[in-house]
Amino acid sequence: MPYRDLRDFIDRLERERELARIKIEVSPILEITEITSRVAKMGGKALLFEKPKGYSIPVLINAFGTEKRMLMALGVKSFDEIRGKILSIFKKKPSSIFDAIRSLDSIKDLLAISPKRVKSGPCQEERSESLEKFPILKCWPKDAGRFITLPVVITRDPESGELNAGVYRMQVFDGKTTGMHWQIHKHGMENMLKARECGMDKLDVAVAIGVDPVILYSATAPLPKGISEFAFAGFLRGERIELVECETVELEVPATAEIVLEGYVKLDELRLEGPFGDHTGYYTPPEPYPIFRITNITHREDPVYHATVVGKPWMEDAWLGKATERIFLPVIQLLNPEIVDINLPVEGGFHSLAIVSIKKRYPGQAKKVMYSLWGLGMLSLTKIIVVVDEDINPHNLGEVIWAISTRFDPARDLVILPPSPTDALDHSAYIQSLAGKLGIDATKKLKEEGYTREWPEPVEMTEEVKKKVDSIWNEIMRFL
Repeated sequence: MPYRDLRDFIDRLERERELARIKIEVSPILEITEITSRVAKMGGKALLFEKPKGYSIPVLINAFGTEKRMLMALGVKSFDEIRGKILSIFKKKPSSIFDAIRSLDSIKDLLAISPKRVKSGPCQEERSESLEKFPILKCWPKDAGRFITLPVVITRDPESGELNAGVYRMQVFDGKTTGMHWQIHKHGMENMLKARECGMDKLDVAVAIGVDPVILYSATAPLPKGISEFAFAGFLRGERIELVECETVELEVPATAEIVLEGYVKLDELRLEGPFGDHTGYYTPPEPYPIFRITNITHREDPVYHATVVGKPWMEDAWLGKATERIFLPVIQLLNPEIVDINLPVEGGFHSLAIVSIKKRYPGQAKKVMYSLWGLGMLSLTKIIVVVDEDINPHNLGEVIWAISTRFDPARDLVILPPSPTDALDHSAYIQSLAGKLGIDATKKLKEEGYTREWPEPVEMTEEVKKKVDSIWNEIMRFL
């Protein structure tokens, strides 16, 4: 059964002994971050801080901090279950780009699982006047202040009327005002720009904190425009999401959220936001971003404040990224059927590096895959793409380095693109959000690609000897 709310998930974590209740008083200013960072890097439990200093509301953190808990959050035993569910949408593999486009349309139709509107929900049980009620974290010493780290930010497309949900950090300026970190490539910013083009002077915004984990994951997923995050969440959980109307803005929010903030962003109003420590391992510098002005705060009785911490890998957000890598592989393969697997290393910060293995059949195919990925959704922000043959496991960095060392000629197999869109948090870019791309073709070269030598035979043991050693291996182990 899908989780009804965050509390269901917490109960499951406790039953599975994946939750540690911290019963001593700990400050949400820096101290929770230091504890969580240590626990996350050792692959430790989810943490529920029951006594954050100065507050009566507990803080849940590191809830998705291991592969096991990420799978628990999505209600599956392996990511292959979700991949299989997505693959089941397609009756056959596409034979052309036109078949692929038609298949993508079918995905859109099947994912149009409209959320269920309900008259009321627990998220509106009580009201508060200020954000000061909640134990919002200050994470790193040089952060500009406290910020909301796991908000599901909801806006409406002014043209289509579709709801969009994304996760963007929100710096707390005071009890009724925050920043809204809408980066240039995000749908939230797109909706704001559309509102301006439509002659609007403000955009309604609602923020849900502490939601069903499938909803939270879906809000982080790189869904194409036109596919609702709430519909995708319904698809993953096999049950429609319940939404309730806000009280002061024309939006809907998950009915079982722990905390809801309602308000608006004025389209001509910006304020300096940051710096903040980020998943790159650096502080992002201060920049002007929109201001979110709160008109209403509702919450459940005895709410739980759900948070995370980002910083140098590995941290909890690594598993949100890995879930996306695994879940969306079938969609990538739909347009690039030669792709066997893909690895987006956590240390690459999601957008810096992609390692792709392919079943190579014709000359130039590795470069074709690079160009395709650089034109595909959020993968367009990827700075470095390494392509290897299908006999190389892209998740085994030792094998990848071996392939680069033995199958890559820098004079012939390097692709360098001029500056193009990159992650706004890429600090290596000379101009923000604009940087070059690097492609490394570490596949074995074909004669048609100008490789005139005979490719050497790989060093491998015979199957006969392997079987012989298998039969005496347990005996050998006694001496080791």
